Amino acid sequence: MKRNIKKAVLAYSGGLDTSIILKWLQDEYKCEVVTFTADLGQGEEVEPARQKALKLGIKPENIFILDLREEFVKDFVFPMFRANAIYEGEYLLGTSIARPLIAKKQIEIAKETGADAVSHGATGKGNDQVRFELGYLGLDPDIAVIAPWREWDLNSRGKLLDYAKEHGIEIDKKGKSSPYSMDANLLHISYEGEILEDPSCEPEESMWLWSVSPQDAPDTPEYITISYKNGDPYAINHTDMSPATILETLNAYGNKHGIGRIDIVENRFVGMKARGCYETPGGTIMLKAHRAIESITLDREEAHLKDELMPRYAKLIYNGFWWSPEREMLQSAIDKTQENVNGEVKLKLYKGNVMVVGRSSDESLYSQEHSTFEEDEVYNQKDAEGFIRLNALRFIIEGKKQPNRLKRMHNKKS
Repeated sequence: MKRNIKKAVLAYSGGLDTSIILKWLQDEYKCEVVTFTADLGQGEEVEPARQKALKLGIKPENIFILDLREEFVKDFVFPMFRANAIYEGEYLLGTSIARPLIAKKQIEIAKETGADAVSHGATGKGNDQVRFELGYLGLDPDIAVIAPWREWDLNSRGKLLDYAKEHGIEIDKKGKSSPYSMDANLLHISYEGEILEDPSCEPEESMWLWSVSPQDAPDTPEYITISYKNGDPYAINHTDMSPATILETLNAYGNKHGIGRIDIVENRFVGMKARGCYETPGGTIMLKAHRAIESITLDREEAHLKDELMPRYAKLIYNGFWWSPEREMLQSAIDKTQENVNGEVKLKLYKGNVMVVGRSSDESLYSQEHSTFEEDEVYNQKDAEGFIRLNALRFIIEGKKQPNRLKRMHNKKS
């Protein structure tokens, strides 16, 4: 039995799937639909979504198209990069980090328009359904959620095309399927499906849309400098820039030099493994630079504890728990560590590689007079003997009290 929904806010791209969802909501739920289209720097025009929504009967006042590029980078990407977050060792969470912002805006628009439901186009197999809906319910526990892919029987592209034809919905590319399922924003572009579903198949070079192949990148390395304040980049080559412009500029550098391509098999939250390819050019550069500036400004134990927390933090974002109290708790701890993460990092970009070649900070904890191999007057090397014996004390006691145990350990090696 269908719920009684009066008005629903749909995350609307203007593409085939969400256009069908828009019509399906009108027909199945007999509800008024509000469309929300987010510009997250995906590199496509978003205004055409307005005309498509109008053709499908959406009132002009119920069409929301928002430029969220600055908010996306400043309030979502930058906080995540303060944590050096990577999921399963490689994925820089480009899709994951966009979902909480979209969910937040949908809830805000729902409150503004008096809507009692929100809807998305994520399938029942992927992570995005979880990310969207945890966001919705975390921000408004009373909102109704409509997930068409879990309700309808339009479970193939053929059925979607038939539905579109039957209901007069315009189809881009004359109904031809794109080679891959893709998602893009300022941080990354992802590719799934088609030949990628066989993890043994190498992706075609033509698949990559942003970056040049590393072997075709310039034969001359390029040097750039990134300036940091409180853990966030604010200037490139000593020119101050807004957060979104920082990432756009780093993307351009990365694409030019073939930086940021990965091909991984990841573990989805819903339980299955999925193969995906990603281009994250600017993010790859930012991660390298951020770790470099932290290397001279963070205390050893502070840095080590932060690295221990990172996998948990990354997992929370991947699984959709951005708005959870535990993520906010971790974020507070991470942000505290960034108070002195200020300075500059010099990088060398060359054929798919990002190399740190210099780092400096007025708050650097690096002491050349202590670490030098030359003669110094600040460190007494004889002090190391007591330090070592104190750390070895438990071994010494064990060796005297339990000699048989040490013999057994020696015999196992033999």
